[in-house]
Amino acid sequence: MNEYTIEHILPQSENLSAQWKAALGPEWERIQKTYLHTLGNLTLTGYNSEYSDRPFAEKRDMTGGFSQSPLRLNQGLAGLKTWNASAIEHRAEELAKQAVSVWPAPSLEQAVIETYKPKATTTGSYSIADHPHLADGPVRQLFEALRKEVLALDPCVTEEFVKSYVAYKADTNFAFISPQAKGLRLTLKLSITEAEDPRGICKDTPGQRRNAEIQVKLASLQDLPYIMGLVRQALEKQMSSDAGA
Repeated sequence: MNEYTIEHILPQSENLSAQWKAALGPEWERIQKTYLHTLGNLTLTGYNSEYSDRPFAEKRDMTGGFSQSPLRLNQGLAGLKTWNASAIEHRAEELAKQAVSVWPAPSLEQAVIETYKPKATTTGSYSIADHPHLADGPVRQLFEALRKEVLALDPCVTEEFVKSYVAYKADTNFAFISPQAKGLRLTLKLSITEAEDPRGICKDTPGQRRNAEIQVKLASLQDLPYIMGLVRQALEKQMSSDAGA
């Protein structure tokens, strides 16, 4: 399995070819941002560099392409004529069904399940009411959507409101959210060189290089899946560091 790497069927490149734009339709940019890192668009291959940003038909039919893949994960790709939002959604549904059958959820008593559910914990004297930008409106909606996703990352993740930001921690803090008038500013415990950020939207935190922190802004729900990919990286870095300690 060391020979296989993750392949984005719909490429990560911001400069998509005319063939890809035609396959995705007039909303190709939105579709790429929405589905790029989702289950339906990801697979494994030993020919990642050869596939590059080729059109789907070439990835399918070339030597070592999807139609010749020995992996069950790639079954079904050979019979597709095009790769678009509908195809990605359908494949995601099929893979999700297979995952549920292969890794069924454990049968546990409700009391046990409640023990492991993510819990938003507030310490100190601050709460959401102390953040005027979270009083109501679009920024509050962004925050509620983001906090739900962050707390669902792992049962160990907790939330703490302080005066100027909201912190998320496992053993220690890995993400900070600073509510602003037009969105949320996230500070993540991740260096600019460690972050997998194809869009290049992360920035070094001013004056904090020593702490390996980056900043990124969330102003639209459309960008939430991409931002959560960055948050997940920060959590995974912390948890891997804790495991190696």
